[in-house]
Amino acid sequence: MKQLMPFIVIIIFFILIAIFILALYNYMLKKRIIKSGPLDENSVKFLAQLNSGNEALKWGLILLCAGIGFIVMQFIPYSAEDSPVPYGVEMIFISAGFLIYYLLLRRRKD
Repeated sequence: MKQLMPFIVIIIFFILIAIFILALYNYMLKKRIIKSGPLDENSVKFLAQLNSGNEALKWGLILLCAGIGFIVMQFIPYSAEDSPVPYGVEMIFISAGFLIYYLLLRRRKD
């Protein structure tokens, strides 16, 4: 696990940079669309789609499920150096977060 930590930190660092760049480009795109003049129905729908607010729900659910996965791992006996159990448990909880998010979005659209 100690050998993987620098690799995981580097991946998280690049993911955070990518999220920041995407947010910046979305802001610039919205600003350019608004400055282009009168908005028609298509551009209003596009701006509403960019500003849907579902990102906070998605990341909140994913981080909540990931945290629950870490808590559950404290109660499962495993060998910390050789066992792939922590990775599997964490992936199951993170995928459950994505699944809950998908089901909530689907229910909102119906």
